[in-house]
Amino acid sequence: MEIISTSEKQTQEIAFEYAKTLNRGDVIILNGDLGAGKTAFTKGLAKYFNLDGVTSPTYAYLNVYGNLLYHYDCYRLSCGEDAVMLGLTDYFNGDNICIIEWAENIEDVLPESLKVVNITKIDENTRRIEL
Repeated sequence: MEIISTSEKQTQEIAFEYAKTLNRGDVIILNGDLGAGKTAFTKGLAKYFNLDGVTSPTYAYLNVYGNLLYHYDCYRLSCGEDAVMLGLTDYFNGDNICIIEWAENIEDVLPESLKVVNITKIDENTRRIEL
């Protein structure tokens, strides 16, 4: 399914609706360039679960919200072995939901069952979101 968002607020609303389809143990890959809206999408997911305080995990490999949403940023990892050594893969398919940015950097250790969300920046405010 493809949806066009024309604002950060709308991106969060789309994610809020998408969150209704999620279950504990899900691993979601968020694909998109810098500034595409991956963190905005994560904020919408968190809102559905009544969680707040979502920030970009740019300087951390993992932010945890309410012991439910595990938000990864794998931009600075060079391979899956890095994720394993940091213990990041310990949370896959657990009693939580993992949201991974820059997953291509650790694709060799990702679980087989994944949900993929592609976010493409069209212009300053418009995003194409593929669920």
